[in-house]
Amino acid sequence: MSNAKRVSRRKVLVGAAASAAVPAAAAAATERDRGILIPQEVPATLSEEPRPADFPMTGAQVFAKACKAEGLAALFCAPGNYTVINAIASEGIPSYGGRTEGMMCSAADGFSRVTGEVAAASGTEGPGFTNMIMSVAAANSARTPLLLLASNMTVGLDDTEQAIQRGYQQPTTVGLKKYGKRLIDPPRVHEYAAYAFRQLKTGVPRPVHLDFPGEVARAVFESPQDLAYFHDRAKYRTEAKPHPAKKDIERAAGMIAAAQRPIVVAGAGVFYGKAWDALRAAAEKADIAVVESGPSRGHFGDDHPLSANTAPDALLSADLVVLVGQYVMPTIGEYAFDPDARYIRIDPDPADIGRNLPIDLGIVSCEKAALEALADTLKKAQRPAWRDELAAARKRFEEQNEEYYKLGLQHSRAAQAVHPAVIARELGDFLYNAELDPKQTTVVSGGYGIARYTRRFLRAHRPGQICNGAYQYGAIGPDVGYTVGAGAAVQQGVGTHKPYKGAPVVAVTGDAGFAYSGMELETLSKYRIPAVVIVYNNNAWGVWRNGQTGGRGNTTRAQHMYLFQENLRYEKIGEALGGRGEYVTAAAEFRPALERSYRAAAAQGVSTVINCQAIKEFWSSRDYPPGLLQKVEPGCMAYYH
Repeated sequence: MSNAKRVSRRKVLVGAAASAAVPAAAAAATERDRGILIPQEVPATLSEEPRPADFPMTGAQVFAKACKAEGLAALFCAPGNYTVINAIASEGIPSYGGRTEGMMCSAADGFSRVTGEVAAASGTEGPGFTNMIMSVAAANSARTPLLLLASNMTVGLDDTEQAIQRGYQQPTTVGLKKYGKRLIDPPRVHEYAAYAFRQLKTGVPRPVHLDFPGEVARAVFESPQDLAYFHDRAKYRTEAKPHPAKKDIERAAGMIAAAQRPIVVAGAGVFYGKAWDALRAAAEKADIAVVESGPSRGHFGDDHPLSANTAPDALLSADLVVLVGQYVMPTIGEYAFDPDARYIRIDPDPADIGRNLPIDLGIVSCEKAALEALADTLKKAQRPAWRDELAAARKRFEEQNEEYYKLGLQHSRAAQAVHPAVIARELGDFLYNAELDPKQTTVVSGGYGIARYTRRFLRAHRPGQICNGAYQYGAIGPDVGYTVGAGAAVQQGVGTHKPYKGAPVVAVTGDAGFAYSGMELETLSKYRIPAVVIVYNNNAWGVWRNGQTGGRGNTTRAQHMYLFQENLRYEKIGEALGGRGEYVTAAAEFRPALERSYRAAAAQGVSTVINCQAIKEFWSSRDYPPGLLQKVEPGCMAYYH
């Protein structure tokens, strides 16, 4: 057979095979192109009216009614502990089901960080509960009022080896909670609900952990008489708050009057105590500077002329520091204040005053009462030199940010990648200087290296507007989990988010962290929580340089453990989970992608992953100055405070 005939014959065969494959290919394409759908059961069940229980009730229903009466703001869970979570949902408490117990625990934490309200997370015994531990530890470090609920097999199976998920959970959370109890006496279920909320809603908040063995959750009570302790909340806890002694307030006012440059560190207690108006009144009356700390920001707006949040150079000038609601105290030298500065601490827990940092005056009081008393007692004062110094420090800070942005543009062009300074500057400009209300968008500030840049440009203009994910505990990758919780708070319009109900939220995370919580994009999509998730993709863990050399400068074989494959397409995960994806590989592409993503979130409730392609070498101060930025505590740059 000639070559021509062979070629001709081959063409016929290929053509025949191709034509025969067309129907199959079309069918396969149709199969592949099925749209991602939200099951009809989701909107149907979400729109159902609550079904509050009444006697006869199970132990789970008794507990759920107590949660409803106490104003539990939301429940976040993955399947498990079914009797309890179903009872809570039936009571009408907003409930969300996600992919993992750990990240839904972070969602509950994030919800509380931006609202100040109690939220619950649920897990099942064994693997599910174990998955939550990092998130519980982060919530504890943030002093979050987190109600941690877990199933725990049955008391009847104690000391047996039936079922692999047996286990005592309470020892697991020792040191990570304020109070915990394994419930073993069914008639006392309401009593332990009272214990839980008394701990959550009085004093300094921290997580509360309750275990529900099957005998308690499924026990049936015909009437209130079957319960050992069934009282209204007015009888098992008080709304009263500790008020400051008059002599202490007068002494504090005298110390403030004598100071040249007084400053208030406004911690988590100012936010949880809703004391921001009292803080503003006291600060303005006596020209006291204010710098924020804590797991959320916005209780003293960055746009206020007395704000030191973006004035790090001025912190060293403060001669009197008033710590208000600073639940996690810094050690000596951890905050950027002069070693000779004097300290006043206002805190509801007398046992903690004096811890870590020596103080000159301790005041036992709730934050709001103390600040109101100070505002009444302080004499009007003007400190123009202090105001001028704050303004000058803010100006220098913004000039430095602009310098970093220009360097970022140069580095982006040189590396054909997206420098973090560009992401930070364009994000801040879009949120606060464009057509959006600067108070509108709630931001989850996460990531590792990227946070060193974005936090310099993020601004808070109302309480709870920024969730500081890394506060006090470097949990890896909870940022999309926090976004579910913060987004749910905005979706519901809880507290200070009410004027912006339904607005999109924005989250910043890294490529390493995204692996931990990226699947919760599906949760955002399922509930149509509108979010824009910015992933800083630099192909490596933030500590990739640790594998470059050994202890004496010798090259090691370890670096491969710190690196990822390059140019991974994280945005496709967003698309595959029911959202959108944007892949940004040049500086000029980021702002248009951000605008498109925000519009899609606002108009359609569709979340987007913006995958920003960078390079690991951007953390090198030699090759791409300034490299990995340093931080200043407290204030907008704070990473741990």
